[in-house]
Amino acid sequence: MSELAPIKENGKALSESNKGELLQYLTFKLIDETYGINVMQIKEVLRYSEIAPVPGAPSYVLGIVNLRGNVVTVVDTRVRFSLPECTISDDTRIIIIEHDGEQVGLLVDAVQEVFYLYQGEIEQSPSVGNDEALKFIQGVYQKEEELVILLELNRMFERNEALGIEAMS
Repeated sequence: MSELAPIKENGKALSESNKGELLQYLTFKLIDETYGINVMQIKEVLRYSEIAPVPGAPSYVLGIVNLRGNVVTVVDTRVRFSLPECTISDDTRIIIIEHDGEQVGLLVDAVQEVFYLYQGEIEQSPSVGNDEALKFIQGVYQKEEELVILLELNRMFERNEALGIEAMS
């Protein structure tokens, strides 16, 4: 009886039993950094469209869009992470996620790819960078020559963080 070949990711043999659950992430760019969101949290990815501003919204809230009859709040992910504001280009996308039954859009510079990794391959994030962005980081993953910063969206929209978003939905 022949043995099954081990699953390989980035040239490394992996054993599902010691690496945990197999996860799927979507990567996107903010400036020169690559970030990842678990695809289970994503509803869809949209091309950039006009966003209606909402007076009195927090600085990181760009406004709202109409998505098939539903009002969706759009967050400028760069501003949320204390980075310079985004310049809109043909690559700019809005990632629609669902949090606590509400849809929220995340404005990103560009969407890249979907990839797989095991839970056990997620490394603890180093404590560098600004505190605002660090509190949203689940961990990091070394993907070939690129470091992917994996986001924990639940922290991004905790009750005290999302007060401005809830009021607009």
